[in-house]
Amino acid sequence: METNSFDAIVVGTGISGGWAAKELTEKGLKTLVLDRGRMIKHGEYPTALKDPWELPYANRITQETRTRKPVQSRTGYPTPANTHWFVDDLDHPYTEINKFDWLRGYHVGGRSLMWARQSYRLSPLDFESNAKEGVAIPWPVSYDEIAPWYDKVETFAGISGSKENLPQLPDGIFLPPHDLNCVEQEFKLRLDQKMGRKLIIGRCANLTAPLTHDESPQRGTCQARNLCIRGCPYGGYFSSVSATLPSAERTGNMTLLANQIVHELIYDHEKGRATGVRTLDAQTGKATEYFSKIVFLCASALGSAYILLNSTSSRFPDGFGNDSGELGHNIMDHNKPGGSSAQVEGHLDEAYTGRRPNGFYIPRYRNVGKDKRAYLRGFGYQGRAQRTNFARYNDSTLMGDELKKAIREAGPWSIGMTAFGEILPYHENHMKIDHSRKDKHGLPVIAFDAIVRENEIEMQKDMRDDAAEMMEAVGYKNVTVRSDNFNVGNSIHEMGTARMGADPKKSVLNKYNQVHACKNVFVTDGSFMVSSGCQNPSLTYMAFTARAANHAVEELKKGNL
Repeated sequence: METNSFDAIVVGTGISGGWAAKELTEKGLKTLVLDRGRMIKHGEYPTALKDPWELPYANRITQETRTRKPVQSRTGYPTPANTHWFVDDLDHPYTEINKFDWLRGYHVGGRSLMWARQSYRLSPLDFESNAKEGVAIPWPVSYDEIAPWYDKVETFAGISGSKENLPQLPDGIFLPPHDLNCVEQEFKLRLDQKMGRKLIIGRCANLTAPLTHDESPQRGTCQARNLCIRGCPYGGYFSSVSATLPSAERTGNMTLLANQIVHELIYDHEKGRATGVRTLDAQTGKATEYFSKIVFLCASALGSAYILLNSTSSRFPDGFGNDSGELGHNIMDHNKPGGSSAQVEGHLDEAYTGRRPNGFYIPRYRNVGKDKRAYLRGFGYQGRAQRTNFARYNDSTLMGDELKKAIREAGPWSIGMTAFGEILPYHENHMKIDHSRKDKHGLPVIAFDAIVRENEIEMQKDMRDDAAEMMEAVGYKNVTVRSDNFNVGNSIHEMGTARMGADPKKSVLNKYNQVHACKNVFVTDGSFMVSSGCQNPSLTYMAFTARAANHAVEELKKGNL
């Protein structure tokens, strides 16, 4: 038992788990970091340097992948270039009361290796809306409380972007921005002139210049390959594997174990605190108990909620810390009803070099200032303009020298963008444990029951109509707006399953991410979110995790944990 005892345990190694590991070890805590998946170290990215012709089946999803990964495959994500990052749905099933796209990666680094790297702060508007509109419960923290922690994580991670002075999208600590290409610059100018809407370059966790600190010597600047989902051997984008875990390892205070499935918290009734976690070895099935003074759950909003729900006792018959009945409820994602595209005339004498791993961003403008809509909250757009490549000749009848000559020329310009809108926190959108089904390890699975509701359906009309209106207003041709059937989960921004709040009767966590009913357990992944905003949420997870780790160490020193 003594060899299995630590100051802290961190469950999960994704965006939040990596930050928890870094902060706790750097503050002197002997920390055990557990991941249910296989070990991955920086540089161990099997397809990162492969050319297109080295990938099988022209990098299209194979029938084998569709068979083994039917849920992951229906999203279009797991191609031969990256399928090794996505879980096997047959080994790791779940129940869909309503269709739910749960995209997962079981390996050290988690989805920090797979994310789109868009990094935006929530604004004062986002932190205040619940209280002002009477939606769900208020955030127990303000933007001003979190702003210094945004500063901290942006500086370490390296976020590129431009200062815009927009109240609905606060500026941060930025590396130089990527450049908009000529068509995007034209779109930006015309959009502002004709409609008064802003277009900016995306804020992205790719290094456009060297970091302003010397804490990550293993990281180099972005090579503009835009192959980020494969893993970057240059360390050009932020991930746990390339950044936070190496920092934790250098302290000498981290013990990192892969293939350890944490399925339950250990609770001491007499002490009224958690004493550790129970695991199953993913390869051997061996059961082990690990002990610590504090536990950080960072297994994803759905993974952490599962562990809490599965940790039942006489004190917590409905799940660990679930006195409020809110555990597993209030699932949020981002509303994404379809993309839009158009053809752009001209600019045939202009091109670009490299493959920029970033696009443009149109910040939220609905229900901002004097704009008032029939629905609550708003949305932003992410997109890019580009010249079509040789793939446009896939169905061509050209052959031989004629074909070779044609594909050497860049094609016409096109532009496309996708809206991401806020989904409100509905108690009815929830997950629970389905004890009637088991995964390959014999553990019960999650059942999801979450749908897009009236407010978001009303918002989708503007999301589609506004996209067409903007493209037509600036003179683009053949505007197409898709109307996709959106499943909750498809934006891969799941949040809200163990929300924080001031009132223990209405929330699971307090303002420092501590379980109300057990202060030495912290949950700092997307579980804690009280509302979702329309911005990509990972930067917010980083900031709250760093803040929670700082609070945990301070409370340990005071003897409060």
